[in-house]
Amino acid sequence: MTRKELGRRLRLHVFPVLGSRPVGTFRPEHIRELLASLDAKPGVSAAYARNIFADVQSVLSAAVDDALLSRNPCSARTVRRPKSEAHPVVPWKLDQVFAVRAALSERYRAMVDVAAGCGLRQGEVFGLAEDAVDMEGRVLHVVRQIKHVEGHPVFALPKGGKKREVPLPHSVVQALRAHMDAFKPSEISLPWDVPEGPAVTARLLFTAEQGGMVWRSNFNSKEWKPALAAAGLIPEATGGRYRSARAHGMHALRHFYASALLDAGENVKAVSEYMGHADPGMTLRVYAHLMADSRERARRAIDSLFRRAPGRG
Repeated sequence: MTRKELGRRLRLHVFPVLGSRPVGTFRPEHIRELLASLDAKPGVSAAYARNIFADVQSVLSAAVDDALLSRNPCSARTVRRPKSEAHPVVPWKLDQVFAVRAALSERYRAMVDVAAGCGLRQGEVFGLAEDAVDMEGRVLHVVRQIKHVEGHPVFALPKGGKKREVPLPHSVVQALRAHMDAFKPSEISLPWDVPEGPAVTARLLFTAEQGGMVWRSNFNSKEWKPALAAAGLIPEATGGRYRSARAHGMHALRHFYASALLDAGENVKAVSEYMGHADPGMTLRVYAHLMADSRERARRAIDSLFRRAPGRG
């Protein structure tokens, strides 16, 4: 989220309810009033209300840090955070992953291997540099992303400020080697973390055809959505425009990665670490419905042990 987006949400949805109240006077009742207004407001979904609530909570947390408030009223027990809408993740099938890969131009196909084979977010794929790939040790070091701050691209730590190491499968190594032979890594310099930050240079694996970094908006509209349409995941463009495809954004490859690991029996803690989640609880909240087979695995495990027990007839 950019500072511009934060300011817009506060202006549209928060200031009209809370007005110009001095920061030190905020109480839980004021937050409950805000949440009631959001609940009654047409066009404000539960997910969007959660984002607005998080904005207010963040601002008031800063006020607590600066000793302008003794406690954050958003944390009061009488304040109920807006519930998220239930949209269970439906992972792509393997043939869908590779249909999208085949429909992309050769320059971008290895992005699919990295995202689906290592669970990287889109910004982490765009910011993946040569020095982050340990082909001998079979480890991918996820240490940076490209994000946009008020429309300006910057290098930054991965989401949540968490670096991580991800197992690098042999199949992804092969795809990256082929990609790097065809498209040499290119030095790209961007500010660090904020537009005014110090310049940082990295030899990025994925760059635009005309040179320079891959811009999210251009990639999504000119490369990703046409590939989705060619793979039959979204309708073809009408009037030169594609429909919204939120469920089939590049994040779908992360969902595929998580589902593949869980289906193979990998433990939730490891999956959480590989994906850079805040904690295993978050992984469970998003992917628990994909773990239905765990009950059958539990039955088989106990049955296998009991069959070998002495004295069982």
